[in-house]
Amino acid sequence: MTSHTMNPAQPSTRLSDLSAGTWVLDPTKSSVEIKHKSMWGLATIRAAFTKLSGEGEIGPDGSVHGTLTIEAASILSKQAKLDTHLRSADFFNVQRHPTFTFTATGVVADDDAGTAKVTGHLTVLGTTRPLSFTARVATVGPDDVTLRGEVAVDRNDFGMGWNKAGMIKGLTTVTLTTRFTHR
Repeated sequence: MTSHTMNPAQPSTRLSDLSAGTWVLDPTKSSVEIKHKSMWGLATIRAAFTKLSGEGEIGPDGSVHGTLTIEAASILSKQAKLDTHLRSADFFNVQRHPTFTFTATGVVADDDAGTAKVTGHLTVLGTTRPLSFTARVATVGPDDVTLRGEVAVDRNDFGMGWNKAGMIKGLTTVTLTTRFTHR
């Protein structure tokens, strides 16, 4: 049996050693990016959301829950016409649904693998679906943690069925980098 004692001079690199309490998303060091095949699979659309917020709580028993909120209108693909279309009712419908929310109901660390299994619910366009993925630990310090993950999402599950001439194929890949700091 191995004992894991924290040495104050040497910070832990284990998720399970993070302090209980409130953790706040650092939006300047976090990102949510999407990519999706279009033009019948010949082109990949890439975009990022520029306005994020979030907060989590680690309980005294090690349980974890939290929320990541994405402002839908903050989508940027570096193509103005595409950004306008993505914000329209054909896709994100930002007038009626200004935010997307992922609510994490559980995070289970696997310190040996340097990963965490994240489970929760994603709400997009007023529709909520279960979502789980594995996040990789990028950095861990006494007062900060950065996780990276990738998850495939079916836009049709959230009512985004626009697909002129069958141009859009497959699932949307969402890549997350989230840095949280202990408050």
